[in-house]
Amino acid sequence: MTRVILVDDQTLVRQGIRTLLEIGGITVMAEAGDGAQALKILEEARGPEAPDVVLLDLRMPRYDGLWLLRKLQDAGWEVPVLVLTTFDDDALVLEALRAGARGYML
Repeated sequence: MTRVILVDDQTLVRQGIRTLLEIGGITVMAEAGDGAQALKILEEARGPEAPDVVLLDLRMPRYDGLWLLRKLQDAGWEVPVLVLTTFDDDALVLEALRAGARGYML
């Protein structure tokens, strides 16, 4: 079973994505409202409890998605990250891919 961590500052968006994923048989193991919360969750879920993928919003207040990607890259973590964004900003998406995101979806 695929295990996912959702990272988005909008609770309603997280709830909607969670519902869609769970209907598809995917387990949402945790949710975070910003990069700092996500980093804490990932630190606690290392090893066999690690998620299979992180679904990450790029634009969030305080600690955004790029901040988290850079922290993961600096620490050498190999957790796959898929960026979810509603902004059609090629430069931002390219920066996320350079920082370690495996892909993105508009």
